[in-house]
Amino acid sequence: MKILAIDTSTYTLSIGLADGDVLLAEQVTNVKKNHSVRVMPAIQSLMNDVEIKPDELEKIIVANGPGSYTGVRIGVTIAKTLAWTLNIPVAAVSGLASLAASAPVIDGLVCPIFDARRGQVFTGLYRLSNGTVETVFEDRNVLVTDWCKELLRQKETILFVGQESILHEKTIAEQMGESAVFAGKAVPYTRPAALLTLGKETENDPAAVVPNYARLAEAEAKWLEAKEKKENGRE
Repeated sequence: MKILAIDTSTYTLSIGLADGDVLLAEQVTNVKKNHSVRVMPAIQSLMNDVEIKPDELEKIIVANGPGSYTGVRIGVTIAKTLAWTLNIPVAAVSGLASLAASAPVIDGLVCPIFDARRGQVFTGLYRLSNGTVETVFEDRNVLVTDWCKELLRQKETILFVGQESILHEKTIAEQMGESAVFAGKAVPYTRPAALLTLGKETENDPAAVVPNYARLAEAEAKWLEAKEKKENGRE
């Protein structure tokens, strides 16, 4: 089965191609450029390199968030459009789970981090064991300080991964002490191979795949707040 994997959750663009369990090619570009003009040329280039035609694809795996609102939408939209066009299934995978799975082969807890600004992060907690990835805490948007308190209850050492974890490394270290270890620079972003591995056993109808933002967009949050005030007679 020939599979295409796409992750545009952050400004890092990750694309991979596999034939069954064999990774054929992967490409990661870690630059702040617009995904909307980069994804399709990157996919075409990678497919040309391994001499795969679009109609040979049998499945698409996409990271459906959380992360950048725009980035997540672009990845999901492209994956669904290709799947509808080619009449093949899509597998939606957490970008955070994929980042956790990109960590070195260890047995233990891994915490992937995407920065969400204002002292907040998109994160989750995963246990890696014998090459498998188990969800301990579902993906969420949370204040770093609150998250550290939750993690300390695990009473285990936790490996933090992702280049954006470096932004919060000082706070996490102050809160968690020796319970936190960091691999931000060693595991800076999702490897397409991890995305392919996590999504290979899952299939969804393209219509059922939607972005997971893990929080409301700022404009939507303000609209709901104003609506609630109006309904409660506070305006």
